[in-house]
Amino acid sequence: MIEVYSWPTPNGHKVHIMLEECGLPYRVIPVDIGSGAQFEAAFLAISPNNKIPAITDNEGPDCRPIHLFESGAILLYLAGKTGKFLPADTAGKYEVLQWLMFQMGSVGPMLGQAHHFRIYAQEKIDYAIERYSNEAQRLYGVINKRLAASRYVGGPAYSIADMAIFPWLRSWKNQGVQLSEFPHLKGWFDEIAARPAVQRGLAVLEGQRKPLLDDKARDALFGKGQYRRR
Repeated sequence: MIEVYSWPTPNGHKVHIMLEECGLPYRVIPVDIGSGAQFEAAFLAISPNNKIPAITDNEGPDCRPIHLFESGAILLYLAGKTGKFLPADTAGKYEVLQWLMFQMGSVGPMLGQAHHFRIYAQEKIDYAIERYSNEAQRLYGVINKRLAASRYVGGPAYSIADMAIFPWLRSWKNQGVQLSEFPHLKGWFDEIAARPAVQRGLAVLEGQRKPLLDDKARDALFGKGQYRRR
């Protein structure tokens, strides 16, 4: 049984989807990031960067428990554990890994900032909104161009690269993007969204997260008094 410390965010959804796709048994332990649960000592012992998701696999390497944080590392671990969704051949493996790193280094951080400054920040900063909205548009274009030449983001087969990127694109409206402008991406998006395991993964902790942050939740996430209206 894998214990999953998580919350219904794109990074959490990545791991939920992978577990469902692999058919691994798991138990979800909610970490309410809006109330500051990510700063509790028990969670920090597993995830020292106070971010979800994290896992404990009680049947890890050599049948010993292993704790992991960082969603990309967790996806790689689960792919290695099951032999699924990451090619065995070297070229195919690195084709997937480069797009996984693209998600970790660009898609997640940049779309997260676009979402934050467009929706969550109470002080509207035009420069930040324009900067990150433009970057979101650019990244969607990169993915669309890739999918014009490849059935899936990581290559010919569905992989952890698709699982990593898909959850971040579900909030395209809040990122200032029109999905219809990216036809190759939209076709891929609709296909991934229709997968039963993806739907089950997205349903994990569904309804737990508030659509907008109140002051208490904002303080827990960003620091006391940050992004308040003046």
